[in-house]
Amino acid sequence: MTDRRPMAEWPRWVRGSAFGAALLVLVLLLALVGGVIAVRRPLPQVDGTIRVPGLNDTVEVLRDSHGIPQVYADNSSDLFYAQGFVQAQDRFFEMDFRRHVTAGRISELLGKQTVETDMYIRTMGWRRVADREYDLLSPATRSYLDAYSDGVNAYLAGKSATQLSTEYTVLGLGGLDYKPEKWTPVDSLAWLKAMAWDLRGNMDEEVERTRLSLGRTPEQVDELYPRYPYDRHAPIVPTPDGERRGAAPRPAFGQAALTALEAVRRGVDAIPDLMGHGDGIGSNSWVVSGDHTVSGKPLLANDPHLEASMPGIWYQMGLHCTTVSADCPFDVSGFTFSGLPGVVIGHNRDIAWGMTNLDPDVSDLYLEKVSGKTYLYDGKQVPLSERDEVIRIAGGGSKLITVRSTRHGPLLSDVSAELSSVGANAKVPAGSPDRGNGYAVALAWTALTPRPTADALFGFDAATNWSEFREAARSFAVPSQNLVYADTAGNIGYQAPGVVPIRKGNRDGDYPAAGWLPQNDWSGRYVPFDSLPNVLNPAEGFIVTANQAVTGPDYRWHLTDSFDQGYRSQRIRDLLAADIEDGKRLDVADMAQLQLDTRNPIAPVLVPYLMRQLMTSEYYSEGQRLLVDWDYTQPADSAAAAYFNAVWSNLLRLTFHDQLPESLWPDGGHRWIAVVGNLLRQPNSQWWDDATTESVVEDRDLILSEAMRDARDELTRRISVSPTKWTWGHLHGLHLDNQSLGQSDIGLVRALFNRGPYDVGGGSSIVDATSWNAAIGYDVDSAPSMRMVVDLDDLERSRWINLTGESGHIFSGHYRDQTPLWVDGKTLPWPFARDEVTKATDDRLVLEPSEDG
Repeated sequence: MTDRRPMAEWPRWVRGSAFGAALLVLVLLLALVGGVIAVRRPLPQVDGTIRVPGLNDTVEVLRDSHGIPQVYADNSSDLFYAQGFVQAQDRFFEMDFRRHVTAGRISELLGKQTVETDMYIRTMGWRRVADREYDLLSPATRSYLDAYSDGVNAYLAGKSATQLSTEYTVLGLGGLDYKPEKWTPVDSLAWLKAMAWDLRGNMDEEVERTRLSLGRTPEQVDELYPRYPYDRHAPIVPTPDGERRGAAPRPAFGQAALTALEAVRRGVDAIPDLMGHGDGIGSNSWVVSGDHTVSGKPLLANDPHLEASMPGIWYQMGLHCTTVSADCPFDVSGFTFSGLPGVVIGHNRDIAWGMTNLDPDVSDLYLEKVSGKTYLYDGKQVPLSERDEVIRIAGGGSKLITVRSTRHGPLLSDVSAELSSVGANAKVPAGSPDRGNGYAVALAWTALTPRPTADALFGFDAATNWSEFREAARSFAVPSQNLVYADTAGNIGYQAPGVVPIRKGNRDGDYPAAGWLPQNDWSGRYVPFDSLPNVLNPAEGFIVTANQAVTGPDYRWHLTDSFDQGYRSQRIRDLLAADIEDGKRLDVADMAQLQLDTRNPIAPVLVPYLMRQLMTSEYYSEGQRLLVDWDYTQPADSAAAAYFNAVWSNLLRLTFHDQLPESLWPDGGHRWIAVVGNLLRQPNSQWWDDATTESVVEDRDLILSEAMRDARDELTRRISVSPTKWTWGHLHGLHLDNQSLGQSDIGLVRALFNRGPYDVGGGSSIVDATSWNAAIGYDVDSAPSMRMVVDLDDLERSRWINLTGESGHIFSGHYRDQTPLWVDGKTLPWPFARDEVTKATDDRLVLEPSEDG
């Protein structure tokens, strides 16, 4: 059987959110009565004519056989109005749920079990920041957001909650009396805060490094955080001229402080990951110049690796001005988020662009000495900033909290009684103030300062060349992304945007800092945009970004030390370079095939060591023999991949579980591939020794042999005694779980909202990045959330696919209709020109201005 994540491993914000008998009643009702009304009521009208108030002119919405809408309007206001209307048709519950998360209002839907999560988000003030961002935006962007909100509200008008989504019916049976509020532009902007949080950088690593520093030397900690292998894995762009940075100091912390910091980590983990978070959250994107393509024009590919969820994170859409002009400059198609106007990733008639996470270090934890309503800074007591927040709770009642902040940011340690001891007994520099009842902990994070990121999205959508694209990127503050670019004129490019703080001295932000010392502050300056890495038309004729190092180690500014180790990026580079060296001209099919590459990067390193081990019986040798002719790839039907990954999981368990706390057990991703790759060359490293066996000192080969035996036994229990029946896909299941009610502990409810499992190939740090967490099981926890390939010679040859489907309605035919194609590695045609869109049209909806509109 495929592993299922135990309830204890679910996010705390959903544990206990089951509605018990009421949900069971709903499921039985749907099953026994057929649920005709409940099933059909939320499904939207997708053909015919609807009159709506607020439109200037008629708008057409053309949907293909997968329900993907292409919107045609005569002016920008109508275009984004229609986008809001259509997204609300398909995904309003998802939009509403997300805005409750980003506003710290989940408890209004799910009750008291999510109050602590709301407290964290209110403490950081995501929505308050978004509200201030609205006024920073250009007049045009504000008008687009306003029009989008008007469209959403036009769809909501006159409808009860149960007409909008089945989830509201379930919540109603659970006792919730709820009517959705009108949509606002700030609801859209707040989603950018959730994106920034999930892609925020190394805050978790700050806590992890600090915990590991107790009782270990810096060298031992470094063994678990290997430096980027610049000699083997190329960065995105060559190193600009600059000065090599020196090593940063490493503060020491006591046990009490480490326990408190772990409480911080547990607290922030309670916040829903709407896009996902962790080792598997990354992306692939690359662009190839016309010098190496069949058509003589560039090809651009992108597949972001995000949480596997239902409905999928992305929403496919086309936005087309019937006549492109300065007043209506949009003719764009691609992927966006429900609740956010515009297109985030895709192409227009002139350019295409993709994104991967740059993952810069844009957040720091600060220890603060708080006394009453003041805190210590530079030898003086400075007043805390305070505000009150009221959290309303479904079922009645509310909770009042006081949010306190220092110059560095909000005090996360105020959020709960569990965290009140954060900072207690921390080892700090000589001369530090008396700790009293313990230091507080503040969060400094670039996303908590309002900035006009939304301007960038519409700038990308309307850009016609590299200069306009780069100008739009100047506004892209958070989350910082690697932007790849191509245009129909034949140019390819790369730009790193984002607000990255410059820290004082040589502090690198890898460890928490003493907040009372001014030398630990951010400088108040940020890496200048024109100094951020970029390149246009590089000599080698292609650019690869897959979360690897952006530049070489001599780059002047500190971006982060937490880059992905570069296994995916180097594999992509190697395959492209080999084709180019052979003189092959690449096409869309070649790019799509490369996205499906499943070669495991640790396999060619580890397998030779495994083959040296002497198995004690024919039974154990049967597993080992699977590796003899294995090509190191991991398709779903591979027996060798099943055995190897079972060995890998057991190897990590035997090597590290005895010496690390459970929360730091290896997930098996890129960092641990580098760690084990280094340790294999150290057969007597202390990490190999099992700390629980006092009379035996284990070495590398003893652990490898035991891991192989345990893997054989595990697969016998899980699948079959016969290795011929083993498959990687049997272990490696893709579960598409609804982020709200799909987390219920009632099996019938989960079956109603969730889909899967699907047997898939790929794996962690593999180009086909179906990542899994070795500390939990083999199930997929993040995956390519979409795949696209754009042909800049003929946009009609472009291809795309979504992980699930367009609709958020559980009984819609488009809830998961793209998933089987995705699992099989297939893509869909991506019509762009009006004639081609019309040919692909299954449904035509006309929105007309109402007479009183």
